[in-house]
Amino acid sequence: MSTKIVKNVFGKTSEGEQVDLYTLSNPMGIEIGILTYGGIIQFLKVPDKSGKLVDIVLGFDDMAGYENSSPYFGALIGRCANRICKGRFSLNGKEYSLACNDKGNHLHGGIKGFDKKVWSAEVKGGSLILSLTSPDGEEGYPGNLEVSVVHSLSDDGTFTWEYFARSDADTLCNLTNHTYFNLAGHDSGTILNQMVQLETDFFTETDDKLIPTGRIFPVEGTPMDFKTPHAIGERINADYLPLKLAGGYDHNFSVRGKTGVLRDAAFCYDEESGISIKVKTTLPGLQLYTGNFLDDVKGKGGAVYPKNGAFCLETQYYPDAANHPHFEQPLLKAGEEYHHITSVKFGVR
Repeated sequence: MSTKIVKNVFGKTSEGEQVDLYTLSNPMGIEIGILTYGGIIQFLKVPDKSGKLVDIVLGFDDMAGYENSSPYFGALIGRCANRICKGRFSLNGKEYSLACNDKGNHLHGGIKGFDKKVWSAEVKGGSLILSLTSPDGEEGYPGNLEVSVVHSLSDDGTFTWEYFARSDADTLCNLTNHTYFNLAGHDSGTILNQMVQLETDFFTETDDKLIPTGRIFPVEGTPMDFKTPHAIGERINADYLPLKLAGGYDHNFSVRGKTGVLRDAAFCYDEESGISIKVKTTLPGLQLYTGNFLDDVKGKGGAVYPKNGAFCLETQYYPDAANHPHFEQPLLKAGEEYHHITSVKFGVR
């Protein structure tokens, strides 16, 4: 790999902690800016079909934006991505109560999740490694958890998150990244015309608070069927209860294949820019979220991000899995290693 990594100061948190910006670049011209605050992907510039660099992720220009707004733009999420019903789960016969921050439920790690932490950074072997320690009891979780995420950009345009974690007690661990993509450019409006294909045959049903009911439905014959490419906006307003409850797509899909094996999960593209992304993961699920809660958020360079101004592809264990024994479990046993990979390959068509 001939990745270049450059470090600059981005700013300071409201508590005075310095936040650095690491820029990874490769010979294709791809540039990815990663903050030590939340492991946030602050910018991601890729060439479009004419060779022009386009920033395809939503974000803010300064720390105030990230600290004062809560869409989780570009952030690493932990200890547990997505929702846990009422913030409660049972482990080894003991009941745990987590911090609740979303309509009485636990979302994306709680009140001060990994997205709001300043991570330690190390550049090693052409990769950026971000690390942190989550102490026992933080946000209600058991065990001291050591986490590191290796960020790599290859010469062929593949960007990889490689997640590692260990705990000194049995705990839950479900790490992801919450980048908001707009393949026409972060400031280009909605993503309703952008195309999505998912390697999936099933999705998990949710209630009106987006908590899984435990039921898994086939996508066949429904607006959830992305086995072939469809524009995001083609069926988003269909008279279909799961879409109505979520105000659009905000659903976990089962990724075909075996957990632990790196395999295709999604392929997305924009016809105008020609920019495409191909997502692979070792995780069992993928959340397609279409920015339903965005509400004219003021972002980078004066851009205003409307509803459906981006989409997210959050690789994960299924939401609320700890309360549904038939879902694969995000259980990390004491002394064992959590290790998962998600990659995004950028291209043009």
